[in-house]
Amino acid sequence: MLIYGLKTCDTCRKAIRALPKATFVDVRKEGVPADVMAQAQATFGDALTNTRSTTWRGLDDATRALPQLQVLAEHPSLMKRPLIVDGDRMHLGWDAATRAALGVEG
Repeated sequence: MLIYGLKTCDTCRKAIRALPKATFVDVRKEGVPADVMAQAQATFGDALTNTRSTTWRGLDDATRALPQLQVLAEHPSLMKRPLIVDGDRMHLGWDAATRAALGVEG
């Protein structure tokens, strides 16, 4: 299992604590493989981009209009976090549905 996120993100830290056997990948340092991002985009669509973030609000209209995967590659902190890859399943965020799907309480 892989957890893609930011080491400074509180939500990612919660997922890491709850899934101690998972491998954490810091998207700022290591990025997300293109095939994983493409699969995440196909699975989650626009939800993959956190448009409520201060980073998003700081982007100009021209940058926002670029293809989603390009914007996320250039600004990895815009990805909704965490992105959890568990075999052939993907989960986005750390809500009750994700925790239930992964068999984690709380």
